[in-house]
Amino acid sequence: MNGGEKRPDNANHGENHSYTIKSALFGVAVGDALGVPVEFESRQERILNPVTGMTGYRTYDLPPGIWSDDSSLTFCLAEALTQGFDVNAIGLNFVKWHREAFWTAQGEVFDIGNATRTAIDRLAKGTPAVMAGPTDEASNGNGSLMRILPLLFYMNGKPLTERFELTRQVSSITHGHIRSVIACFYYLEFARQILEGKEKIDIYRDLQKVVSGHLSALLIDPAEVVIFDRLLKYDIHRLPEGEIRSSGYVIDTLEAAVWCLLTTDSYHEAVLRAVNLGQDTDTTAAVTGGLAGLLYGFGSIPESWISHLARREDIEELAERLGASLYGN
Repeated sequence: MNGGEKRPDNANHGENHSYTIKSALFGVAVGDALGVPVEFESRQERILNPVTGMTGYRTYDLPPGIWSDDSSLTFCLAEALTQGFDVNAIGLNFVKWHREAFWTAQGEVFDIGNATRTAIDRLAKGTPAVMAGPTDEASNGNGSLMRILPLLFYMNGKPLTERFELTRQVSSITHGHIRSVIACFYYLEFARQILEGKEKIDIYRDLQKVVSGHLSALLIDPAEVVIFDRLLKYDIHRLPEGEIRSSGYVIDTLEAAVWCLLTTDSYHEAVLRAVNLGQDTDTTAAVTGGLAGLLYGFGSIPESWISHLARREDIEELAERLGASLYGN
């Protein structure tokens, strides 16, 4: 890891909240789109043929710039938040995505996780949103982590206990197990401290105390907390790449995203490192890209990548509407 990260176009761009939201939304979507063409390919394949920019086709035979369910559900959450916080409205947007291709890149749903599919079926049948997500231990894929970032802008400034409860509700729409909730909580707390302008390594150190302390106060099962030890007790950024996993398991995705962020010094380096870990490339890069977009700002995302991105103007307009709704600008 190099020294202090360079932040010439930091997402904390004065009081322009729409700019910050745009940095986050494009950060997710660009990372997602970089990973879509090579999803499920092995790390060995990435070592032999690393991704260096925006490509297309391959896994899904889609043109460059197409994003997946990661971004679609992120945008569905952001869209709901433009009307205030209503967890059932968020859930209904997820149903609309799956059934009507709402907030898809080009009018079709081509990827969906098992737990998310189960939850959407339950939502469509009238299950309350906070009860829709499976709660069994096996249902700890990365499907709530990948789309949770817009919640940051609604809950920022609220007390820690309320932030955790909001995170629990929004994760539980599709992933109700406490492990997924904690992963989303850690991620959003990392993002929140980025908004405060802190250095990424200082955030990492602070969260080891803040998150651990809050989980202890909530009397969370210690057997669940220990699963987060590589983040909460150790220096994950000192681990070699071979010890970083990139499957669809929520812990693997969260650890990989933090590792990619801490071991690089720019948006493009972070997301390319994420994609080149292989396996669940779109989600690893989307989750990494959300943090990196906030850390380095929209202007740090290569224009050549953004120019390929599907529905670029719609995403920008969504950021402006969410900013206007939450902050009045």
